Amino acid sequence: MSKAVIALGANLKLRGIGPKVTLQSALDAMLRQRVVIRAVSRFFETPCFPAGAGPDYVNAAALIETDRTPADLLHLLHQIEHQFGRERVQRWGMRTLDLDLVCYDDLVLPDRTEYDSWLTLPAQEQTQKAPDRLIIPHPRLQDRAFVLVPMADVAPDWRHPVLGRTVTEMLADLPAADIAEVTAV
Repeated sequence: MSKAVIALGANLKLRGIGPKVTLQSALDAMLRQRVVIRAVSRFFETPCFPAGAGPDYVNAAALIETDRTPADLLHLLHQIEHQFGRERVQRWGMRTLDLDLVCYDDLVLPDRTEYDSWLTLPAQEQTQKAPDRLIIPHPRLQDRAFVLVPMADVAPDWRHPVLGRTVTEMLADLPAADIAEVTAV
């Protein structure tokens, strides 16, 4: 069994149900698909990213164990998102559910060269380009308090296989104002 971290987020109601209930229901959907959930973070309210793009989010993280490959796990996460009304219309747009495979053991996929190209992608290009394949660890996780704060609840000692820093260390590198915006619900 491999360990992975899934980042969960939502900022739109689904059939009148708010994001907190949606996240819990998504965790239940994972369990029904034989995903072993070892730990779930607290739920956090976070400002919409990018700023002004919609209502605030509810975010969380789950540490899981799975015998699925990273690609199979991503496919399952996309199926669950679809069940919860996720439409992939706009990059970084509002969503009923977002399930991101943040890391999978200490794998770097698809390979170090392509990973490095996404890791160092200029900020302007990040808003316009999306990978056509799975990139793990998530190339922006070290920049995002809304990912690292929940992840610190479930995997504080996970070490980034490229950056060599733990979740706790990456979180400490972020501006205090970014961390303060992520508040427990």
